[in-house]
Amino acid sequence: MSKSLNHLLQDARIWQGHKPQKHASPAEHTGYQVLDNQLGGLGWPKGALSECLLDSCGIGELHLVLPLMQKVARQGKTIFWLNPPHTPYAPALARAGVNTDQLVLVQTHDSADFLWTLENCLRSPVTGLVMAWPGKLATRDIRRLQLASEAGNNVCILFRERRQAEQHSPAALRLELIPGEHQDLKINILKRRGSWPGQRCTLALGHRAGIQASDPTGVIQGPWSQDGAT
Repeated sequence: MSKSLNHLLQDARIWQGHKPQKHASPAEHTGYQVLDNQLGGLGWPKGALSECLLDSCGIGELHLVLPLMQKVARQGKTIFWLNPPHTPYAPALARAGVNTDQLVLVQTHDSADFLWTLENCLRSPVTGLVMAWPGKLATRDIRRLQLASEAGNNVCILFRERRQAEQHSPAALRLELIPGEHQDLKINILKRRGSWPGQRCTLALGHRAGIQASDPTGVIQGPWSQDGAT
């Protein structure tokens, strides 16, 4: 095999069908072993976009990202919330072990402002995690954000409508989130870099990080209104 071909095959961006990658791309563990196992033992890719596709907010998507928020905050990195549909409930996040001093909430006025802000958050050296609710995005805009994510080498999670799964996206990871029973969250892997999609798993979020499903102000219970009430 030529050196050039061998170099290409070692590149994680080259899809090799069913063949698993021998050289893993940088990633942050999700904090859920069952999900990491379905993601090739990795987790949220760094330097790449991830998409969570869901029908409505408040089904457990924040709890899914909670272990990563905890880790990023402990590292002293900034967690950006860009255009969340509701105001995050800081007391619940603090009880879950997330240092709220590391959280920055940004609301933009239009799509151009959103893209500019998100791009600069991704490129910032202080950033550890960006969570964004973009609404409708053109494929060219997603490519632009992917380049910014590569430059910043951090984790970016876009929360998008489930129907947008039909749109072509250069995101490295695409997860379909479906609410289950008893605070469970069903996850279908629609796309993951370097391997076949189609894996599925169910997470029992109600007992994660000591937050009980019965807690009316728990992270998993969102969304929250502007005054922080449930």
